[in-house]
Amino acid sequence: MNRIMRLYYYGILGAIGGVLGWQASNLLGLSFAGNVYLSEILVGALIGFCIGLLIGIAEGLIARNLMLALRGGLFSGVLGLIGGGVGLPLAEFLFQALGGQPWARALGWGFFGLLIGMAASATGGSQIWKGALGGVLGGVLGGLLLEAARSWLDDPLLGKAAGLLLLGASVGTFIAMIVFLLSRAWLEVTSGKLKGAEFILDKFMRADGPSAFIGSDALKADIVLPDPDVAPQHAMLKGAGTHFNVKDMSLSGTFVNNQRIEQAVLRNRQTIRVGNTQLMYHEKR
Repeated sequence: MNRIMRLYYYGILGAIGGVLGWQASNLLGLSFAGNVYLSEILVGALIGFCIGLLIGIAEGLIARNLMLALRGGLFSGVLGLIGGGVGLPLAEFLFQALGGQPWARALGWGFFGLLIGMAASATGGSQIWKGALGGVLGGVLGGLLLEAARSWLDDPLLGKAAGLLLLGASVGTFIAMIVFLLSRAWLEVTSGKLKGAEFILDKFMRADGPSAFIGSDALKADIVLPDPDVAPQHAMLKGAGTHFNVKDMSLSGTFVNNQRIEQAVLRNRQTIRVGNTQLMYHEKR
């Protein structure tokens, strides 16, 4: 999945989450109106869960990995629930404390985006702070767009729907954009069923960090390839601070630039072949 399509997936799923949150809050008879903080906590939590859930499943959908989608959606949904439950009352508190300025509410949605971004990075391959930064920026911008939609559209329900759609799209898009702008290392699938997909490796690069396993088993591998000729745990990537070492763990072999290896140091734009799938390693310095 190239970067433009990744932005599309994250943005569209975030927007769908916002619309689902709007519809769910309407069905429960809850509203943004009023100063009852309990109502705002419930509304915010519901909206946050819907947006978080949809953004959380994006990585799994891109990788065609049901397990990753379920795990990411649940984790991101829970953090979204917390973020929305805190973010909406916080937005209203800041609105009142800063003299009724509409932009003040956007700061509360920035906190919401922060938690969603942290969840998206934790279940993917990015460092948590990068997803958090994208979430904060998306939450603040989305909050501004939410306020603008509510003020520009005469119909309160329509304004709320448009605003939440824009909020979800903004959070999702900025998470994907910041993570990729700041990513240091990633694998691109250049042949096979996932051709075009990219897997970020940043959180695995530290010498004292976890290893990343390439394989076909969603429970045993971090980079899951739907290839019958790929072993459940086919190869292991181990970070060394500035680069990765790759180690073969299979019977059929792992090939770097078409040479079978037991262990090798990866360099920028080298290819890795496992089974019938080929990946290209990218790094930025």
